[in-house]
Amino acid sequence: MAASCSVVCCEEERDSDKAVIVRFSNGIVQNADHLGFTMYKNADESNPRKKSRRITAAESDRLSYVGNNFGAGSLKCNNLCRYYVGVLNRETMQMEVHSAELFNMQPVIPGEMEEAAKSQDTAQTYRDKVDSLIEAFGTNKQKRALSSRRLNQVGSDTLHQAVAKAANTVIEQKGLEALQHEVAETEAQGDLALHVPPCYADADRPEDVYRFDDLLSPVEFVSLEQAGSKMAALTPEELKKMKDDGGCLCVVKHLENMPSLGEARDKISRCAFYLSMLLNLARQRSITRKFGQEKGCPRNIQSKLFRTFTVETFNNGRVQNIVSSSMRSKLAAYSLALQLHMCHMTCDLTLLHLDLGITEVRMIELAKSMGLTLIKVPRGKALEDGLRDTNRQAALILPLVKYEQFVERRKRKKVH
Repeated sequence: MAASCSVVCCEEERDSDKAVIVRFSNGIVQNADHLGFTMYKNADESNPRKKSRRITAAESDRLSYVGNNFGAGSLKCNNLCRYYVGVLNRETMQMEVHSAELFNMQPVIPGEMEEAAKSQDTAQTYRDKVDSLIEAFGTNKQKRALSSRRLNQVGSDTLHQAVAKAANTVIEQKGLEALQHEVAETEAQGDLALHVPPCYADADRPEDVYRFDDLLSPVEFVSLEQAGSKMAALTPEELKKMKDDGGCLCVVKHLENMPSLGEARDKISRCAFYLSMLLNLARQRSITRKFGQEKGCPRNIQSKLFRTFTVETFNNGRVQNIVSSSMRSKLAAYSLALQLHMCHMTCDLTLLHLDLGITEVRMIELAKSMGLTLIKVPRGKALEDGLRDTNRQAALILPLVKYEQFVERRKRKKVH
């Protein structure tokens, strides 16, 4: 009758107490007694991921073997199941059951692994390795995307080379100093130049530099017929009330001095209404969809004002139109260009900056960015409003004036 034994479970074991089971990848070892086994553990015991890492090494006269429980060469089965080893005591006939861990021992040729790893690390990046996997195992969609990206990369490299070659050619032809001077002139225009109307500096007539159709299209001009007729029918008392209320001094001036009959009167009245809308918009912060409706503003003009001179923002889940500081500069530029067409290519900057609520310095900078000629009216007898003596005028005279950028250098305060 075969002898029987009893199974005894050991006490709770730590990771360092686990038994080691080795398996050689290149075959079965004929004589295991000639192998010297050594186990190494990670020195970082405080790191929960690294403290369980082990490396097992086996050395023989002919070859060395290495196995580990982490990294690419480790066995995934250690994470999927648990291994146990039974140790039988023949005297007591009791078998102790211990936790075990399986290691896959692979032969190591001295020098070969280091060179392969070094060449792979230096020659291939992470992107190259991923591309190699896509070429071997990727889907058709991934392979098409990889091919498209490589073609775009080649096109981008070619474009960079062409741009660099063209830049070198321009530098050789014009010289570095000339290019720096051109860049300085471009930067001298300032941020205000981004908000001025389309400018045709090479035009033959002053009227064609800032074209009227760019300010008001023919369709928009026709739609202002009814609103313009109301502006032309205002009585002197109503004009005085507008002047006292403020914000429309430019409009009042044009209405007081407009022709009595003809197409010129009709044009001035329509432009005056549009100018009043621009000035009113510049004084707003947040705009509602009812803006201009109480004054009889046509629908297409209202849409143009929202589209051209406001910025959409989200507030409390709602879309709102606001007039930012850059949009105020744009409103000032378009108002200035419109008044040039209303008053024989001249404009009163003093009245305009008062209506817009901006400083006179800002208004002058805007006029300079548009290439206008600044005119200081000589002192004379003051009128009732007292503005005659200090009014600044701007005129559009060909060729346009190019102003040099003035950079103010502030004096440093001496520290005593």
